Amino acid sequence: MSDAPELLLEQALELSPSERAQLASGLLASLDDSVADGSLVEQLWSEETARRASQIAATSVNLASWDQVVERVNGLRSSSAE
Repeated sequence: MSDAPELLLEQALELSPSERAQLASGLLASLDDSVADGSLVEQLWSEETARRASQIAATSVNLASWDQVVERVNGLRSSSAE
């Protein structure tokens, strides 16, 4: 694999947040075009939800309430703004 992805990432991180969002949107859209019928995406999501449901049923993961998630996100936002 070439160094091109790493170089592009370095350059992209120098863009403004809105420019990075625009770039990310374009890249994601290009991936969507390669899976036009959506069957692969649907299969992958199905596998992921089955995996997560199994983890929950086996109590091998810690669940968080919506309020806990919002609190954590707000904490991360305030610490990154400093």
